[in-house]
Amino acid sequence: MQPLSVQNLSYHYGAKAALKDVSFELSTGRFCALLGPNGAGKSTLFSLLTRLFVTKQGQITIAGHDLSRKPRAALAQLGVVFQQQTLDLDMSVTQNLRYFAALQGLSGRSAQHRIDAVLDRLSMRERATEKVRRLNGGHRRRMEIARALIHEPQVLLLDEPTVGLDSATRKSITDHVHDLAADGMTVLWATHLVDEIHPKDDVVILHQGKIRKQDTARAIAGSGTLIDAFMDMTQQTPEPSL
Repeated sequence: MQPLSVQNLSYHYGAKAALKDVSFELSTGRFCALLGPNGAGKSTLFSLLTRLFVTKQGQITIAGHDLSRKPRAALAQLGVVFQQQTLDLDMSVTQNLRYFAALQGLSGRSAQHRIDAVLDRLSMRERATEKVRRLNGGHRRRMEIARALIHEPQVLLLDEPTVGLDSATRKSITDHVHDLAADGMTVLWATHLVDEIHPKDDVVILHQGKIRKQDTARAIAGSGTLIDAFMDMTQQTPEPSL
């Protein structure tokens, strides 16, 4: 059983097709980059995976649960970090996490144990009592990742999580999430930045709503570079690193 399976998924905005017969699967403990230029359909796909959008064209299965038939069971196995931040700036790190834990039915010692564990995992324990407003962009992102892990999901989705961050912070966040995958977490990381992808990572290249290629980054690059292969498939000008 694959942690995440997408089969023959299509979605339309009126007459415009945003996704066209998209299929891929994620394996346990793998970092998979969903790579595509802006407007490729990445955010639409994430909206379908999180059931913000629904479609009858295709099937999404999360940890063995059909998202259309058993949405609660399927979504319980997802941790999600959206592109736009959704934190309460006037609450502390711990208060934000306690609130989210309560939404997941966790309280008391069980909740605190998980909060401590995720803060340790993301190197955020020393920030636990600080108000979110005082955190920099990188620490806010780490906190959102910690929040997404608190209910111990099987799959972690991140929608362009490094947007607006400086290069050092982007690398730190990317490295943290690669470490999570190395520890057994299944990760789907949406991005248009090739330098966030390691050679051994799985890659799904999405362009104009269609999957153009799926393989490891090393295999897609072949004798060249991943950015060259990506440009050839999408006819894009490369995005400069920050």
